[in-house]
Amino acid sequence: MSDDAGPGDVPDLLADLEAAHRAAESAQARVDERGAERLETTAQCYDRLRELFDTYEEEATGDGDFRVFIEFQEELGQFVEGLPADLPHRERFEEVDDVLQQRRLTESDFGKAREILSPVADDAALLEERNATRSRYEDLRTRAERRIRELDERIADLEDLQSLGEADLEAPVERLQEPIEAYDDAVAEAFREFKREASARDVLSFVEATAAFPLVEFRQPPAKLTGYVQNHPPGTEPLPTLLEYAGYSNSKLDHYVDDPGALQTAVGSCQTYVRRLDAEPLTVGWPPPPAAELRFRVRELIQVTGRFAPEDVVAQLRDVRSLTGREDYDRLRQSARAREQLDAEERERLRSGAVGDELAAAREARADLTDALEELPEP
Repeated sequence: MSDDAGPGDVPDLLADLEAAHRAAESAQARVDERGAERLETTAQCYDRLRELFDTYEEEATGDGDFRVFIEFQEELGQFVEGLPADLPHRERFEEVDDVLQQRRLTESDFGKAREILSPVADDAALLEERNATRSRYEDLRTRAERRIRELDERIADLEDLQSLGEADLEAPVERLQEPIEAYDDAVAEAFREFKREASARDVLSFVEATAAFPLVEFRQPPAKLTGYVQNHPPGTEPLPTLLEYAGYSNSKLDHYVDDPGALQTAVGSCQTYVRRLDAEPLTVGWPPPPAAELRFRVRELIQVTGRFAPEDVVAQLRDVRSLTGREDYDRLRQSARAREQLDAEERERLRSGAVGDELAAAREARADLTDALEELPEP
């Protein structure tokens, strides 16, 4: 089990979150003091004027394009004339128009215009500051929410580790292990035989049919492979035979199939899938899952394995299902998990009380973050 997602960064995150909230509140207060709507109107006009500068300044200055020079002054004049009468700093925009309505413009004229507009820029900056501080505050709240989820996972892991530490390592887990491993071995062998002896068409049809059973998680075969085996005579051959064919040269393969190119395209590109196709999705595994989960899974496995495996394999699966009714199933499963999952380091952490300390720290950090998010207002 990992030590990741510990609470060490939470104090810094809390401090950043509270500071970001104060900054956002302060920036909003400055905007409210000036009037958000008036500032937004001013900022929009300021942005439009900057666009005019960006578009025309280079060509309208010095010995630039005279046509562009005239066009700029006309657009500037129309822009200033169209400004709202009650626009804050309207006189600044008018002064800029006066400065730039000359027969010849220089870079210093535009510099002077920007200097005149500095109070307007300051007002627009209030909105930018409000938006930036609000965005940071939102981002930090999102980070805090994510850390809470991570701490939830960490707490669950530590609680699980503690429960494993309480398990009886001497419990007779073979009462579960022997029937489960007997079934897993039997179904693995049955599937190997099925894959080796049955036609590729039947095997792939079986795998496709398992899609109706969500707890039996076979990777579905590539469409080009199933299309080939369903529609070409070599589909009646077993999958190992098709793999063997895929390794032949076209001249040799021509003696075995009518369309060597089609086989190479369909089977040759899917060799990894065919080789890896095994009974793993049909096995229970060790340690086993919780009783309720195993009961549901066995219900589906019985329907699936019965389509290809001998009856004695299905009978072994029913024996596995009966294990979930044992009163000591949970205790034996927990003991099995402890034996399999606890390494020497984790056992020492449990013995020393370090796990309990980590769990307490994670719970405290989670509570601090939760309290902070509840106390601090939404952006």
